[in-house]
Amino acid sequence: MEREILDTKRKALKINLNPKIYGTFAEIGAGQEVARNFFTAGAASGTVAKTMSAYDMTFSDAIYGVEPSGRYVSQSRLLKMLSHEFSLLTERLNTEKYEERAFFAFADTVTTLNYNKSNDPHGWIGIRFQAEPGGEPNEIFFHVRLLDTDAALQQNVLGIIGVNLVYAAYYYNHDRKAMIESLADNLTVGSVEIDLISVNGPIFKDADNILLNLYLIVKDFSDAAIFDANGKPCLPKDLLYKKDIMILRTKYAQKSNPNFSMLNKAVDQFVRTENVQEDNLSVLIEVLMSNVLSAGEEMHDIDLRAVAKRAEEMCKTGNKVIVSNFARHNKLAKYLDRCRPKSVGISTNINNLKFVFNSSNFGENYSSQLLSYVSDMFSKNVKLFAYPFLDKKTNAVITSANMPVTPDAKPLFDFLILNGYITDIEDYSESDVKTV
Repeated sequence: MEREILDTKRKALKINLNPKIYGTFAEIGAGQEVARNFFTAGAASGTVAKTMSAYDMTFSDAIYGVEPSGRYVSQSRLLKMLSHEFSLLTERLNTEKYEERAFFAFADTVTTLNYNKSNDPHGWIGIRFQAEPGGEPNEIFFHVRLLDTDAALQQNVLGIIGVNLVYAAYYYNHDRKAMIESLADNLTVGSVEIDLISVNGPIFKDADNILLNLYLIVKDFSDAAIFDANGKPCLPKDLLYKKDIMILRTKYAQKSNPNFSMLNKAVDQFVRTENVQEDNLSVLIEVLMSNVLSAGEEMHDIDLRAVAKRAEEMCKTGNKVIVSNFARHNKLAKYLDRCRPKSVGISTNINNLKFVFNSSNFGENYSSQLLSYVSDMFSKNVKLFAYPFLDKKTNAVITSANMPVTPDAKPLFDFLILNGYITDIEDYSESDVKTV
């Protein structure tokens, strides 16, 4: 059955008229955009216990505590806001009058576009809520990037997505797909990116946060998701800012584990040639899902669960994991550049380069496509570490020295080799080649 999509005002009014839903709105950074939607919808007294904005840092610290990192638009600040406001609700409204109320605390901490348009507009949005009166609290929070080029438009987006979250928490908490899809209701395409989501609490006891974040990729809310070694979703910039990053690319359907012997050789070579300090090194395994999505059809549950399982398996190897839809290396390089890393090394099978530097694999304008690939890829302090493969037809080991390259791509390929943008992984063994 197709989901009915209500406009923002009707969603807010439906919540206001629900006698069980009652709570607090705490908003920092873009004004009281979410609360305003509930007030203008009418009957807000049935929903709003309190609204507040602690813009001054001294006031904010006095209420929620000091942020050791000094960052107020952060997951840490959001969770402190949710915890503080929800505790106040249950403490102060613990009387017979409120016995039939299911409490919630909504919070956001956001930075919109500044006057000079020189910042990166983004924010954290979340809700802690009881699914039923007196129940244990549940939680949904996510990170957004605001993509409109006008601060007023970004504030409008924030107000809409906040209403969507409160509505999803109460009306879609048993349908995880609808819950995520509904976050973008009434928003124009390209106005926002949701690149991390996390849920917890008794109503989400069977939820898989890896799976939920992969669904963001499927629905085009984001291009990638990053998880730490425990499978916890993380904000890319929090993990990778100013780091020296080495990534091993794999496909989700790959049956065996990656060749860690070859990866370790690539890491050692990266550390040595790029003068990387060990404490600044961040190694990730990428699980590429573009081959799943290439057909252009919506992914079935079983396929997405298979990708999530693969990601979980890679996390269990003790590595950070990135799941992406980047069919080409240059797309991955552009994504990582947003994290402002110090340097990036990508470990990949040289067979992938063989495809890129062969014009017969592309249609018209191959030269333009190749130049765009190289510009996106290597203008951001990125280097490719190519591991060889065994050509089963000739039984020859293929490296950059004997890789077939079409004449129209040869000069550019030679330039990249000569200047160290592409380099072979050294000191590999015969067993390494046979297992890749």
